[in-house]
Amino acid sequence: MAAAGDNISKALRNVNRHLKAREHQAAIPFDALLKVMADNPAAVMRNVFQVFHDMVKNYVAEGPDEYSSDPESIHYVNYDSSRLFVEDVDNPFFADRLFANRLINLVESLQRGAQQNKIYIFEGPHGCGKSTFLNNLLRKFETYANTEEGVRFEAVWRLDRRSLASIAPGETNRFLDKLGQLLDDYEFNQAEILEAKKSLLANEDFIEVPCPSHDNPMLVVPKDYRRAFFDDLFKNDESKWRLFTAKEYEWVFKDKPCTICSSIFQALLNRLGKPEQVFAMLYARRYRFNRRLGQGISVFSPGDTPPEKTVLHNEILQNRINDLLRDSSLVRYLSSRYARTNNGIYALMDIKSHNVDRLIELHNIISEGVHKVEDIEENVNSLLLAVMNPEDQKNIEGLRSFLDRVEYIKIPYVLDLNTEVQIYRNIFGRQLDESFLPRVLHNFARLIISTRLEPRSPAMEEWILDPGKYRLFCDPNLLLLKMEIYTGHIPEWLTAEDRKRLTAKRRRRIIGESEAEGARGLSGRDAIKIFNDLYSSFGKSRKLITMSMLRSYFTRMRSELGEQLPMGLLDSLLQMYNYTVLQEVKEALYYFNEERISREIQNYLFAVNFEPGTVARCEFTGEQLSIDDNFLRGIEVKLLGEGTSDEARIAFRTDTQREYTSRTITQEILAEGRAVAETRLFGSLHEQYVHHLKEKVLDPFLANENFRRAVRDLDKPAFKTYDKKIRDDVTFLIGNLCSRFRYTKAGAQAVCIYVIDNDLARAFSDI
Repeated sequence: MAAAGDNISKALRNVNRHLKAREHQAAIPFDALLKVMADNPAAVMRNVFQVFHDMVKNYVAEGPDEYSSDPESIHYVNYDSSRLFVEDVDNPFFADRLFANRLINLVESLQRGAQQNKIYIFEGPHGCGKSTFLNNLLRKFETYANTEEGVRFEAVWRLDRRSLASIAPGETNRFLDKLGQLLDDYEFNQAEILEAKKSLLANEDFIEVPCPSHDNPMLVVPKDYRRAFFDDLFKNDESKWRLFTAKEYEWVFKDKPCTICSSIFQALLNRLGKPEQVFAMLYARRYRFNRRLGQGISVFSPGDTPPEKTVLHNEILQNRINDLLRDSSLVRYLSSRYARTNNGIYALMDIKSHNVDRLIELHNIISEGVHKVEDIEENVNSLLLAVMNPEDQKNIEGLRSFLDRVEYIKIPYVLDLNTEVQIYRNIFGRQLDESFLPRVLHNFARLIISTRLEPRSPAMEEWILDPGKYRLFCDPNLLLLKMEIYTGHIPEWLTAEDRKRLTAKRRRRIIGESEAEGARGLSGRDAIKIFNDLYSSFGKSRKLITMSMLRSYFTRMRSELGEQLPMGLLDSLLQMYNYTVLQEVKEALYYFNEERISREIQNYLFAVNFEPGTVARCEFTGEQLSIDDNFLRGIEVKLLGEGTSDEARIAFRTDTQREYTSRTITQEILAEGRAVAETRLFGSLHEQYVHHLKEKVLDPFLANENFRRAVRDLDKPAFKTYDKKIRDDVTFLIGNLCSRFRYTKAGAQAVCIYVIDNDLARAFSDI
């Protein structure tokens, strides 16, 4: 029993210690706050907009801008918002790259001071995750604002009874008289009564009056003297320069304290006559946020009934203030519910029902920044947020003067295929990838996202003048290319001309079209249901899910879904996939001697400068060359392909010799001191040589049925029965697919069988 008692005491001590450390809110004198601010002005001089900015920046990691060195970069950054919306939340929200950039642009504008007189409405269709987004955002704001990094201070007055010389009369003395009578009834002597009075008075040294509007204590300094005050307080450094010049700190010199703080300050100044004695009664304490109590954060749903009591009183505190100041009209301790979220966040969850009335009531607050409480004006400087469905815009269309106070931020369905895949992994587990061949899972995401895009893109059409040249990689309407741009990826298969035409202006136009997309098509909830159906249909078998299965699902099993896809997109996606995996298999099989290829190209560059019939030693390789048409033709076939005509070969030879003499030898080798293998011409010829070698690399294997069976039998006892050449080729192929293209061994085997069975090499032989 004793041991159990010790454990209980220990547990209580530990929890008490942690709670005290967490909830400690001891107020500090105003001069102590000035010392804190002098050391770190940015941490103290923050309003809700700056703290909101700091919170988002704290949780959101700035990923790479893949094209930061490109002079045409638009700084479309890959932000990682998982700490803000995914980690430590009940329901994760996945922000795609488009929305993450919108959000960061918004918070940076807030930090710069562009937050005045607006309500920010996040608008999106049903099933896009608006409510989840707002709930997670507010939860992280509450957490951050209650940490040391997010701390802010609010004003609290400690009205000293002794300084105000108001101990004798008043509420406390009346109470003490009654206490004295009660003590007399119990026959206590006068000494005991006096001791009891002194004891009670000792606990009534001051009356604490918190600012109901959570004002920063600095605002109590009269506006006319603030610049001089801060000029004296801070040393001349960058922090002081920013405070006096940056727009984000305009509020420090412009805002007024709440009516209650102003009244207390003026009453004390009149009574005491010395400002230093007034500031001695001004304290600062941490502004604690608690959404459940509506302290600093209030969220209203459409069904929440408005309270009957709109003006908040504190009769006990009002009486004590009146007694202390000996005047009932100097300070009126009145506030509204808006004061509870002043310098905090006031949010509406959907603009309908009672929330329409709440939005209308915000009209004057947004316009003027004040709210009338009986006959006094109450400052309201809150971050006003709302989420809304597009069809609910009709509820505010009648408020013409209000519309310019609204800033809409779109939350569409996910348009970034990487984020769409991330959602599936979160719901179904990261082992999901093991059930799909590489790229098939992302291709499912492409099909879903295609229903959310506009079928035609003026920006893409203005950029790509001839979409037909990309038929191996893209659909005729360029939606697959647009999806790549949305993910921040500019494909390598674009021609140099089109890559050059992708200017910053064009890229912004393409990204800008996302503002009008993602409001229709398959919603997030629809996509999860469809994916679950696909996964249940094919994922239970031991076979990996392939593109053939994906196509069958959308064309046979769920043909109604296939009808929602843009015309021809599924065929184009399959074409792109087939061509890509064929190139991967060819790349994985390719193991020609690079040294030999380099020697042949250098010999060719040397030989084209001589007349046929010449014998010369190559100055690059040192080899003795018998230069004739057969020698040159043997290399040109490898550079241009077997079917190239003699006329085309001669023209190619002439062009090569012209560039070699006009640029390669004169500029790059002689002037710049490059080796021949480092020149542009050598690189171009090497690329052509390797390309044509890879095109034929599968030919010997496709005609050999044993090769297909050996791929299937890898790691089985039967694999040992094949000859060594086939075993080496298969092992080399599968190993390269795994190491270079991130296939699993089973996936590498499956994709090889897919390429062979669908005869992809022959299907693309004329390309």
